[in-house]
Amino acid sequence: MKFAPLFVPWQRRMQTLAVLQWVLSFLILPPMCFAILIGLLFTRFWIFSVLYSTWWYLDWDKPWQGGRVIPIIRRCSLWNYMRDYFPASLVKTAELDPSKNYLAGFHPHGIMVVGAVLNLCTESTNFTSVFPGIHRYMLMLDVWFRIPFFRDYLMAGGLVASHKNSASSLLRKKEGGNLLVIAIGGAKEALDAKPGKYKLLLKSRQGFIKLALTHGTSLLPIFSFGENEVYDQVDNPPGSWLRWVQLKLQKVMGISLPLFHGRGIFQYSFGFLPHRRPITTVVGKPIEVQKVLQPTQEEVDQLHQLYIKELSNLFEAHKLKFNIPKDQHLEFY
Repeated sequence: MKFAPLFVPWQRRMQTLAVLQWVLSFLILPPMCFAILIGLLFTRFWIFSVLYSTWWYLDWDKPWQGGRVIPIIRRCSLWNYMRDYFPASLVKTAELDPSKNYLAGFHPHGIMVVGAVLNLCTESTNFTSVFPGIHRYMLMLDVWFRIPFFRDYLMAGGLVASHKNSASSLLRKKEGGNLLVIAIGGAKEALDAKPGKYKLLLKSRQGFIKLALTHGTSLLPIFSFGENEVYDQVDNPPGSWLRWVQLKLQKVMGISLPLFHGRGIFQYSFGFLPHRRPITTVVGKPIEVQKVLQPTQEEVDQLHQLYIKELSNLFEAHKLKFNIPKDQHLEFY
């Protein structure tokens, strides 16, 4: 086992701490939130649980209605330390018109969509300066927004419930300037997130294409280089018993359970922290879409193929910068 040096710069300690809080926020914070809400009922602070529960009931639909962004959360210095841990960076290839709305596909999903969190949900890479006038939101599984306290934390960063009504509420705004991000491959694609692999679940995903057509919203391909490199995963080829179990659980719970591992807090050999490997999220050029209230399957297929082509072109144009072999191409399923 390879242990971390006893004495390292304070900056690196802070970077590790920032990533640790982020990982733990998904591993232990949800059950803790329920425990706090219920536990307070049996103390002299029971009124706080009652007041929050009332607020929670009245505010229940907010994640499905555009959420509630809190800029100070996005600008928190903790995200800067997390950015420098990998490090993560954002690359623009084209301007975005703030008078228009955009529907972006984020690829690949990876294990924990690190690139999307840092580059699109925080200000750690200066998104607002890079794309002035653009307000970004990202879809996340509904189940996370049913957790007290945690739901408010997620919405503060621009995360909204993954539902057609939620997406439509943002894309139909006439004033424009909204960027809605969807990790197209979702939880199922996470099962193929392995270093050196570029396998994307996209052929059967056409819902976002229909959404773009019905709203006349420009499509925006985004590829995050290094996303699959930060974690290793137990081998689970299609047809194996492990993949079979994971797919069954994914259908029941809505979330997949990839058996991933990275490094530890005080050693580099094994643990649940991601590896320190660069992540570069490249935002492609918009694909203009004409509004069609009731698109035919032919129109959907045509735009879907165009999107796949533009995403492939984006990958091919930048892959050599990240030491990806020339004969390596995206694989779609």
